[in-house]
Amino acid sequence: MLPAMQSLPPPSKIVCIGRNYREHAAELGNAVPAAPIFFLKPPSALIGPGEAIRLPPQSAEVHYEAELAIVIGQRATDLDENAAWGAIGAFTVLNDVTARDLQRADGRFTRAKGFDTFCPVSDLRLPAERWSTDIAPGRIQCFVDGACRQDGAIGDMVFGPAALVAYVSRHMTLMPGDLLATGTPAGVGPLVAGQVVEVRLVGTGGQHLVSLVNPVRRRFEEESAATA
Repeated sequence: MLPAMQSLPPPSKIVCIGRNYREHAAELGNAVPAAPIFFLKPPSALIGPGEAIRLPPQSAEVHYEAELAIVIGQRATDLDENAAWGAIGAFTVLNDVTARDLQRADGRFTRAKGFDTFCPVSDLRLPAERWSTDIAPGRIQCFVDGACRQDGAIGDMVFGPAALVAYVSRHMTLMPGDLLATGTPAGVGPLVAGQVVEVRLVGTGGQHLVSLVNPVRRRFEEESAATA
């Protein structure tokens, strides 16, 4: 973690944006929204780099979703887009792991995205000042066992960071340390036990700015191994 971010508390909430890349909306048969769609993941879903994503027995179809995440640096309430930039403390990457079969069955997001370990997040955070020079021209990528599964230009987001922070702040207060995941590009797909998934933020020239690597395990296999 960068020194400037060390004083931030853990997130009180994780706000995720749905369908913020046109091609991802299309691959799931959804229209691009006229305004941001957002939902919450519980902080209990958080894990860090190297920790295992645990596949729950309730789902037979768990997907990766590589995302750029905003780390809120200042309390944000009822902001416009210009003021919203001042509330952004940093950027990082996040994996919005999703039980896709449960999402389809429920028609909602909470159960499918709320399992323990379903929110891996990097502990490396890039200052917001790097947005225009390094991050905005970059790409979000996902690799499974070394094979590239997602590769989307950050510039293809329907709603940019300031628009998202401003919109959410008009519905709920964002607190320092909160995470706002900005949506995933096309190419989402399944994870199975034994795989390794990596989310990358890649800058201009292919420079790796942030990387997040997590192994995938069955839930009870990992629990039994930990207690053996």
